[in-house]
Amino acid sequence: MGDESLAAVERELTAQIRAGFARSGELGADHQRLWTAVGEALRDGKRLRPQLLLITHEALGGRRTAAAVRTAAAVELLHTAFVIHDDVIDGDHLRRGRLNVSGAFAGEAREGDLPETSVRRYADAAGVLAGDLALTTAVRAVATCGAEQEIIDHLLDLLDAAVHTSATGELADVRFGLGLETDPVVDATLRVAALKTASYSFELPLRAAAVLAEAQPSTVTALGEIGHRLGVGFQLLDDLLGVFGDEARTGKSTLSDLREGKATALIAHARSTPSWTALDGLVGDRRLDHGGAARARRVLTECGARGAVQDLADHHLDRAVQTAHRSGLPSTLADRLADIVHDIRATAVEALVPAPTLTEEAS
Repeated sequence: MGDESLAAVERELTAQIRAGFARSGELGADHQRLWTAVGEALRDGKRLRPQLLLITHEALGGRRTAAAVRTAAAVELLHTAFVIHDDVIDGDHLRRGRLNVSGAFAGEAREGDLPETSVRRYADAAGVLAGDLALTTAVRAVATCGAEQEIIDHLLDLLDAAVHTSATGELADVRFGLGLETDPVVDATLRVAALKTASYSFELPLRAAAVLAEAQPSTVTALGEIGHRLGVGFQLLDDLLGVFGDEARTGKSTLSDLREGKATALIAHARSTPSWTALDGLVGDRRLDHGGAARARRVLTECGARGAVQDLADHHLDRAVQTAHRSGLPSTLADRLADIVHDIRATAVEALVPAPTLTEEAS
């Protein structure tokens, strides 16, 4: 896949945003505000999901280039919708180091001297609504991608399944974080990662590419398994970055997950060790400062949680590569998927702060 394919996706995303804006003449300033927010949320993304779809479609000999480009843009719009909604659910106002949708609307509300409860309500409402617009636009983009109706129906089934699955995982993630059921073990957190992240970020684009290329059912199944492994490994690395990442590189706070008490594999592993008593007063503390976070990082490292999650991530990513090479996929596709795994790992390694530095910081 060349740069021209990703450029085509960018043009398609721009066209979708312009089509949304076109309705603002009739619907007014509030509609324009929401579409401006969706456009900003789409800006500067890595476009990993469109890349997966286009690389796979091409390697499988697919010839529905225009339909693949529009579907790839739809997957990116779906991702954007979920990111916007996820920030509302988590109460975050920053994304990639800048104000996200909710954060931008919160700033607007504060200019009107509203009380903070009203600011939050307005910001959350805008986040939900902007995410809804991105989600419905994604569905419409697939429905109008230009492929034969049978293919479109199959694509819509995949998209529908991804939305249901991700919503299920998101609710489970929130429930675990709030302590509404027994503290989850590592296997439960891996299931959430598979539902919440792998289903739409990796399985969906890979399976959609195979459908567009009219690949054999066995290929669709193999790509689903690869997507599952890729997605879980990716989420495990993201969980590590949420606590041990260099904020300047990741653009995300290393306090949020700890303050929220997010039920990640990292925390689940720590709960199973005697060191949990040293973490119990830190994880879930909404007022946790950088000194407390440094102590938590030290304990998470020394109890083996950091190493265990890194090993789990490596296991899932390794399995993704192994499955790609053993499933009868074209060698060019298996090699490209291996390259993507390498890039995911390299990006994480560059952004992770070495454990010794953290130990020194906390001492």
